[in-house]
Amino acid sequence: MNNKNNMNQDEILLSEKVYQLAYQYEQKYHYCSQCTVAALQKVLQINSEDLFKASYILAGGLVNTCQGTCGALAGGAMIISYLFGRNSREFYKGASNKKANYLTKKLYDRFVKEYGGCLCKDVHKKIFGRPFDFWVEEDKKIFEKLGGHLDKCPAVVGKTAQWTFEIIQEEINRDKEKAKKYGYK
Repeated sequence: MNNKNNMNQDEILLSEKVYQLAYQYEQKYHYCSQCTVAALQKVLQINSEDLFKASYILAGGLVNTCQGTCGALAGGAMIISYLFGRNSREFYKGASNKKANYLTKKLYDRFVKEYGGCLCKDVHKKIFGRPFDFWVEEDKKIFEKLGGHLDKCPAVVGKTAQWTFEIIQEEINRDKEKAKKYGYK
């Protein structure tokens, strides 16, 4: 999946900016889920402190256990759901939101194709050849020594944030095309 073919030059530059911000945030601040959310919030101009705070505990495969969904993927899914997800009215009607599910599944599929799974430990096995548990001090030291926050996880966070942006932008552009086709502005 390379959505850059369907984006204009400004959108491509924004896509690259998302990657760079997410990469730099992960290097400097850590907590992959928040780094993904922060980069996307900045570029998409989403001003929600609650969304940012809610993403914190998803880092490191949920509370740094490395056993749950990669925080970068979880952060990307949060942004997609924030923009396209089921609202409370739909919730109380029991309605599903196929757009949010479809878009998030695109992100999930791309992530799994790249890393062999959606779990933090899957990503670690792919990149480092072994999983980690950040609650174990020795694991944290080895992770850092192997470049965990130098370039390894920053690249994962950057790619995931960029893929999320591209999926969102593609959907926004599709909606614009639909509106134009039917005479709406």
